[in-house]
Amino acid sequence: MDAFQGILKFFLNQKTVIGYSFMALLTVGSERLFSLVAFKCPCSTEVVYGLVFLFAPAWVLLILGFFLNSKAMRLFTGCCVNPRKIFPKGHSCHFFYVLGQITLSSLVAPMMWLSVALLNGTFYECAMSGTKSSRLLGLICKGKPQECWDELYKVSCGKTSMAPTDNEELKLSLQAQSQILGWCLICSASFFSLLTTCYSRCRSKVSHLQLSFWKTYAQKEKEQLENTFLEYANKLSERNLKCFFENKRPDAFPMPTFAAWEAASELHSFHQSRQHYSTLHRVVEDGLEHSPEDDETTLVLVGTAHSV
Repeated sequence: MDAFQGILKFFLNQKTVIGYSFMALLTVGSERLFSLVAFKCPCSTEVVYGLVFLFAPAWVLLILGFFLNSKAMRLFTGCCVNPRKIFPKGHSCHFFYVLGQITLSSLVAPMMWLSVALLNGTFYECAMSGTKSSRLLGLICKGKPQECWDELYKVSCGKTSMAPTDNEELKLSLQAQSQILGWCLICSASFFSLLTTCYSRCRSKVSHLQLSFWKTYAQKEKEQLENTFLEYANKLSERNLKCFFENKRPDAFPMPTFAAWEAASELHSFHQSRQHYSTLHRVVEDGLEHSPEDDETTLVLVGTAHSV
């Protein structure tokens, strides 16, 4: 039993690495599936087809990354009604910091797709073989026969009038260029990730031990908050259904006020003088600070409810 708990604890501690590894395997599998099933490079001078298969999935993954990011949903929920939620007084730049974090985390999947697709070389080969640029043709067909200039777009489908060895050499050359770009992208992304991580740790307002405690607390608070949501939702729905079927007035049910929900949903900024590890922690410790924006938001909400 202790051994099982140790293994479980190890996997929980390494869940980020496991998650990225699973994402990498899923990306490789998806790229191979696209290449074998959906991708059919035409023998034409159209560059767009190969570029679409190279960049369109990356764009879709970026959008999904934003859409599935809980921090992004928290950041933008209600911001049109009350812009103070994303630009709080005295912390206007914190919005761009959080947006940068969301963007970097959402870029992981698109970067994986581009890296795998470039290392495979199929999409790049199709795109570059259809180029009409004299400069690119000069780089690709340097030292090659004249047919390379005239029939480069036929290389990917093997219908050129060149010798089979020249055709194969051109294909390998395009794939080599694609793989070089893929490794450059991987190295650049790795270095940038290391740079941003070191910079964020260098600018950290807390020590390494306190940062570890902060991460643990945030994870536990999130888990317990979800359990508490479920518990209170069950109690409230049970009370309402019981009162409905028994035709009686409900008893008072303790719930946070509208202002409390608003305050607990704000972006969190750490202050050394007040060591609050989350927005909820700050609300519980300091209570609600009444401001004109609360009245404005409440009035807008009530007006919207009446119009509905």
